[in-house]
Amino acid sequence: MGPAPDPGLVRGPPLPPRGGGHPLTTLATLPDADWQRWEHRVQTSAHPVAYRLLRSIAARGPVVRVPRVGVVVSDAALARDVLCDTTHFTKTGPGSPSDLWTPVLGPAVLLNMEGADHTALRRRLSGLFTPGYVTGLCERVLAQPLAGLTRRLAAGEEADLVAVAKSCAGAAICEITGMPADPERFAAAHADASEVTKAVRLWRHSLPPRQILHAREVLGRLTASAVDAYRRGGDETLPGRLRGLGLTEEEARGAVGAFLLTGTETLVSFIPRLIAICHDTGLLDRLRDGTADTAAVIEEALRVTVPSPVMLRSVARATEVGGVPVAPGDRVVVATLLCAAAYGGFDPGRPHPPELRRLWFGAGPHFCIGMPLAMAQIRAVLDAVLAAGPVVVAGRRTARRVLIPGYARLTLTRRSAP
Repeated sequence: MGPAPDPGLVRGPPLPPRGGGHPLTTLATLPDADWQRWEHRVQTSAHPVAYRLLRSIAARGPVVRVPRVGVVVSDAALARDVLCDTTHFTKTGPGSPSDLWTPVLGPAVLLNMEGADHTALRRRLSGLFTPGYVTGLCERVLAQPLAGLTRRLAAGEEADLVAVAKSCAGAAICEITGMPADPERFAAAHADASEVTKAVRLWRHSLPPRQILHAREVLGRLTASAVDAYRRGGDETLPGRLRGLGLTEEEARGAVGAFLLTGTETLVSFIPRLIAICHDTGLLDRLRDGTADTAAVIEEALRVTVPSPVMLRSVARATEVGGVPVAPGDRVVVATLLCAAAYGGFDPGRPHPPELRRLWFGAGPHFCIGMPLAMAQIRAVLDAVLAAGPVVVAGRRTARRVLIPGYARLTLTRRSAP
């Protein structure tokens, strides 16, 4: 059933983090490391109550029933079993993602479907994010913001990586929705997409009516151009490609909305945290000179940050999870954050066991269909930072009370010559 929870999850708060930039360190000097203190601060700034609650749950066992929250699973093998078992667990019952997103997106998107309908829609979408398409999309839409980032850092200027990540997310949103790729629109597009997720809370089983209306209004603005692009057809836009894959206009609009909700905030959260961890562990220089495995570093950073910290399921048929009985209608909270943290500190040289592998992207029939695009975007931003030469974190500030933990600001600058 996996290793015991990491003591770092259940001990008291660590020492207060140091402000400002941090000197490069090595993994050998990190018993109570900068990256750990900053990651703890990122989590507690976002969820001061929920994060501490989850840490205390990890100390009680791999499966714990928590009033008003649900049955919390913090073991990777058990979590994978739940996510792969569509007979006993569903995304469409009480307390599941459908309660959150069906009122906003409609009933026919991958986020809130099961069974034959889900299989049929996923099959039609299977050719969407091909390697050639995601590479071309990143080259097309990220070239302008990333070239600016590299140029500023190489010239010795400071650059806020969070702002750059938001600009990149906005550029991708414009591409996905069929909007013109106008840099003046990027920040507004990201801000609109972020508005939709602000009201989501772990203990809240559905969005309040006022938030549902607001989310529909915002998504209506974002996806209006997607409808126009769908009607025009062709392979030049994502909505046009969805039409070519056989989706109806309603399905295409819902799919575009789902891509916006699931991909925007996770990337804006993860990319600055990836760079911060690489800085704090001394890996930026090794990545730049090719002595560190870039793919392994990214995968391990995904494990320790877990941009999707929880996943929800509803019990469809009576069964048990790790010896804990569950009944139809029970809410299951797969605490991906705890599942991943149980495997220890940041170590890119340690392979991930099968039960843990890419669990933060889901498992089974609901594994994230947009994963290739997310990985391509992550690699593109990392490459742009490395291309600027040796850089350091000159300052940072964590984001407070946000759905996906992250930084509000992460300032990079070129390292001065000794």
